[in-house]
Amino acid sequence: MVVEPEAMSDLAQQTRWLDATAQAELVAKGEVSPSELLEAAIERIEQSNPALNAVVIEWFDHARSVAAGRGLPAGPFRGVPFLLKDLYTSFAGQTLSNGNVALKNAALRDVSDSTLVARFKAAGLVVAGRTNSPEFGSLPTTQPLAWGATRNPWALERTPGGSSGGAGAAVAAGMVPFANASDGGGSIRIPASCCGLVGLKPSQGRITVGPDRAEVGLGVELGVSRTVRDTAGLLDAVRGPGVGDTVIAPAPRRPYIEEVFADPGRLRVGLLDEHPRGEFLHEDCRTAVRATASLLEGLGHTVEQAWPACLADTTLTEKFMALWATQMGMAARQIGAALRRQVTADDMEPVNWALVEQARRLTAVDYAAAQAAGWAFRRALQQWWADGWDLLLTPTLAEPPLALSEFENDPADPTAPMRRAGRFAVFTPPFNMSGQPAISLPLHRSAEGLPIGVQLVADYGREDVLIQVAAQLEAAHPWASVHPPQY
Repeated sequence: MVVEPEAMSDLAQQTRWLDATAQAELVAKGEVSPSELLEAAIERIEQSNPALNAVVIEWFDHARSVAAGRGLPAGPFRGVPFLLKDLYTSFAGQTLSNGNVALKNAALRDVSDSTLVARFKAAGLVVAGRTNSPEFGSLPTTQPLAWGATRNPWALERTPGGSSGGAGAAVAAGMVPFANASDGGGSIRIPASCCGLVGLKPSQGRITVGPDRAEVGLGVELGVSRTVRDTAGLLDAVRGPGVGDTVIAPAPRRPYIEEVFADPGRLRVGLLDEHPRGEFLHEDCRTAVRATASLLEGLGHTVEQAWPACLADTTLTEKFMALWATQMGMAARQIGAALRRQVTADDMEPVNWALVEQARRLTAVDYAAAQAAGWAFRRALQQWWADGWDLLLTPTLAEPPLALSEFENDPADPTAPMRRAGRFAVFTPPFNMSGQPAISLPLHRSAEGLPIGVQLVADYGREDVLIQVAAQLEAAHPWASVHPPQY
């Protein structure tokens, strides 16, 4: 049961829906202290989390010592409470489970920060814990056996999306103003859509994933937020390559926060308002994307029904899954290395063990062929922008937030959750393969009041255009004041 806001302290209520930029301004002006902001966030977490299960690892006492310390960096978000995703974000001295039961039980502590975590700290953020993630981020829902299901604040029987579903639920419920999220097949954009948030997937190589992850993979990092300016500010705080990176996005011409106030001019926007392979698209999602097209036209942009033909490729899922399965095979090796023993089916969820077995059947040539097909697809997809288009507008998802029961593990049919995921998350994975930036914006509600996101995709390296247009849409159709009804 969710505790009503009036049961909270005044500060917890007053700051609940302030975005991170506004909270940082309060600290900078001396109107509140980092410790006071943190205690307000902890209060909200303790009251709301039992119903949602969004925050699964807490380090409140550590966060209190950071917030109270004189050494808190004077970054752009000094004193703002923050949460890390429980996936690949190493934090020195703290545990990381990657949503896996075996790693959870081992409770191993990281010996160093990832480069991204070090940048979050340098930005002045006060990290209070970790949010729930499906095991190794493999599904567009968040219900790992290790921690149990995270529930959507808008409807508790529904998924908050995944794999950053814990982050999405925490921000949507007002626990923190924004939170870390990552995206290997839609895992920033999907929870943003399901939870009514802003979710920007940066260009591949915009933010380092070093030193322990390969930047040539599908995944990128950033966060989910309630405002475009918070997303832009967070991107400014953590962007840039790390030591040894070989995939490096071109540097922006100016800070991304300045793009919030910049005029994008008259843009040529392609509209995809159908399933690219002729399969099911929920009418609520079609309505959302068409309404956004009208909104963009009202802002002076040209919108035409047009989209890259390669998105209709019927072999696209096979290409993506060969790479996805190989990443899960590598995850199994990481578990074995951490635990110093052979990994078995008992150490992983059935859906992911099926991917490990698929990876084991792949030969080196099979993997090379999948990589080659992926690069060919990447070039074909980016060519559409080279041919004169500025943005592509699509639904973020093919359906509104699904019931959690749709993704239950089934040992008798272990790949069933993955197949269901393929029908749900149609529009996001292509842009992980292409490396392009894409953003989900909370511009619609279903008849039941559920959030429906729309996705905008820009050319490689053009987060600036996405932020400019997202800010235009936010001003024309404000969403930050719309919260789950029980809050």
